[in-house]
Amino acid sequence: MSTVAARPFAGTYRAEPVHSSFAFAVRHSGLNRYRGSFSEARAALRADGEDLLLEGSASVSSISIVEPPQFRAHVLSPDFFDAARHPEVIFCSTEVRLDGDGCAEVDGELTIRGITRPLSATGRYAEPRPGPLGGDIAGLELQTSFDRRDFGMDWQMEMPGGGDILAWDVELTIDLRLELANGGTGE
Repeated sequence: MSTVAARPFAGTYRAEPVHSSFAFAVRHSGLNRYRGSFSEARAALRADGEDLLLEGSASVSSISIVEPPQFRAHVLSPDFFDAARHPEVIFCSTEVRLDGDGCAEVDGELTIRGITRPLSATGRYAEPRPGPLGGDIAGLELQTSFDRRDFGMDWQMEMPGGGDILAWDVELTIDLRLELANGGTGE
């Protein structure tokens, strides 16, 4: 874990759930992206000496599914998330790099279905500033993608004219509004 340039964060910043999102997209039928999100997710950015640590988790059962109930059941089944045995998706950073221009890079480990793999994400951050209702707020937006087969999600169906119905690559977008924990004490 390390940071580049002067680090503007001190203490612990927690994701504020109303203004934060944990979203994914996967190409479906080779045409469009199916998009979804997790409504029950937590994240925190914590300063630890000279280092920053980003940790987060999402409840698999809180996944948004706008299709028929059988589609939701399939996504939660062992073909995909295996939610009964692995109820959470977990991320823990190994390194957080922030530059003076607002660019962010995060390396860490993502765990899905009990399988942990390295993952890197890039994006932008907004330095802490006073919030409209008091307390300090900051922002962090990250994007990355991964091959779902790396996490044992290898279900596939062939399209009638050929090709896969569901892409292997999954895009993740994490958009966090971070609030300094406990009114500025950071704990």
